[in-house]
Amino acid sequence: MHKSRILRSAASVIAAGVLLAGCSQAPAEPSNPSSGKQTAAPVAPSGSPAAAGQSPKKPDSGPDPSKLPVGSLYKNPSNNRNEIILADVRQTAVLIGDSQSEPMGSWPREALGSLGYKVYSVARGGTGYVAATSKSGNYIEALQRGDWVLPYGTPPLIVVEGGGNDASHDASDEQITANANRLLAALKKRYPQAKIAIIGTLARGANAGGGRRTQVDALLGNIAAKAGAPFFSVGDWISKYQVAGDLVDGVHLNAAGHAKLSGVLAADMAAAGLRLQPDPTTPTED
Repeated sequence: MHKSRILRSAASVIAAGVLLAGCSQAPAEPSNPSSGKQTAAPVAPSGSPAAAGQSPKKPDSGPDPSKLPVGSLYKNPSNNRNEIILADVRQTAVLIGDSQSEPMGSWPREALGSLGYKVYSVARGGTGYVAATSKSGNYIEALQRGDWVLPYGTPPLIVVEGGGNDASHDASDEQITANANRLLAALKKRYPQAKIAIIGTLARGANAGGGRRTQVDALLGNIAAKAGAPFFSVGDWISKYQVAGDLVDGVHLNAAGHAKLSGVLAADMAAAGLRLQPDPTTPTED
């Protein structure tokens, strides 16, 4: 009897062992992601990009600039700079300059307007190729630092005017030449399809007290010639077109003076072939 109880106990132990060995362990439930505990990455289901060995979808590169409202700033990925959205950039001339160009009715602005352009100006009084102010760097600094916000797209014409503040600040020929060349190279790189024209330094003639201003005008003419840019010398215009009486402070023009010189500049620019041309991308009616 004692032997039969031992045999029955051994059989029970063997049966329990067989039962445990034949049962597989259930997989652990993944932890709650909000619990802060780390869990293994789930296996991608068949047919998903990860399972097929494809790379994940690239993140959105940003807004479509063609769908942004006019006046919006767009960070252009090609140059990593903020640019402004204009309604009609293909009909717009960009004007870079000093206080000669800054007023709304300035002679460079009015000249461009009469040639068919809308004008987007970043002209700042007191600045130049070398000269700067506390609010804006010189031309190349302002471009590189983002003191200016230039347009997105392809304007047909960029006009650079100035040199008067460089003359009054005794900037050397070497400084002006170096910065002018840097500016032209940067503009050509940023707007490779745009024409670039240069307006010199408004002054009296060399024999009428033009002094350093007339010298800077001539220097800019040489720089423009080497760069292949149309140049409009204005280093004797105060005397030549008799606007000395329209100067309010010996340098800046009143409204009548701006009107007189804008007509002269417009005629010269038109003769150089810089009148706004029809946009080839605009469909024409039959």
